[in-house]
Amino acid sequence: MKSYFGNVERIIRWPVKSLRGEELREGRFDERGLAGDRAYSLVDERENHAGRVLTVRQRPEMLHWSSAYGDGGTPTLTAPDGTAWEWDDPALADALAGSLGTPLSLRAADGQQDRGPTVLVTVAASLAALGEELGAPVDLLRFRPNLHLDLDAPAFDEEDWEPGTTITVGEAELAVTGDRTGPCIRCAVPSWDPRGQERWPELQKWLIGEHENKFGVIMRVTRPGTVRHGDRATVAWNPDLSRRS
Repeated sequence: MKSYFGNVERIIRWPVKSLRGEELREGRFDERGLAGDRAYSLVDERENHAGRVLTVRQRPEMLHWSSAYGDGGTPTLTAPDGTAWEWDDPALADALAGSLGTPLSLRAADGQQDRGPTVLVTVAASLAALGEELGAPVDLLRFRPNLHLDLDAPAFDEEDWEPGTTITVGEAELAVTGDRTGPCIRCAVPSWDPRGQERWPELQKWLIGEHENKFGVIMRVTRPGTVRHGDRATVAWNPDLSRRS
C-alpha cells in the first residue's frame, strides 16, 4: 500500500446518538474512540419497542435537536425553538418526547453505544468526487464522521483499506484492525439532510450501485492522544496489524 499524507480538516463529535453534534478544535482519542462521542442516547419506551435506542431511522425529527458539551461533564441539548436543556434537567425527557412524538427515557454511558469504541474517518477527495458524480454538493455532516482528512490519496481509495492500514494523526494512531473496522457500510441515515428537513434517497441508491454502499472507514485507536485541527496525517500499512486480524 502506498503511503499518503495530509492534514486534519475537521473534528466532529456527536454527544447524543442521532442528534446533531459539535465541531471541535481538538479532541482526545483513546480506547473509547473520540472521548464523549455518542456517550448519551434516547431510549424508545413505546410498547413493543421498550429498551431500544431511538435513532434517526425511527424519528428523523431527532435531527432538529443538537447537542454539545458545555462547561460541565454532560451535554446541553438545543431544541428546534432554540431552548437549551441541560441533560440532567428532569423535564428534558418530556420535552424530547413531546417534540418527537414518542415516549422515551434518557441513557448515559461512557463511550460509543452504536459502533463500539471506534472512529469514523472520511476523506475530502472522496466527498468532492461523490458530489461530482451526483451533480450536487454533498454535506459531510450527512455521514456523521469524527475525523475528516484532506489527503493526497485518490478519491475513494479508502473503500479498499484492509487490516493493517494505519493513520498517524496528531499524537494518536488509528488502524483498521479487522475487528468491526474497515470501509463503512452505510445505513439510510445519510439520505436525510443534517437538519432532518428533507430526504435525498438518490444518495443511498448511488452509493449502493456505484460504491458497494461504502463511504468512509471505521478505525480503532491503537495509540491514544490528542488530535487538533490542522494536524498532519499520514496513512501507511503495518504488516504486524495485518497478521493479527
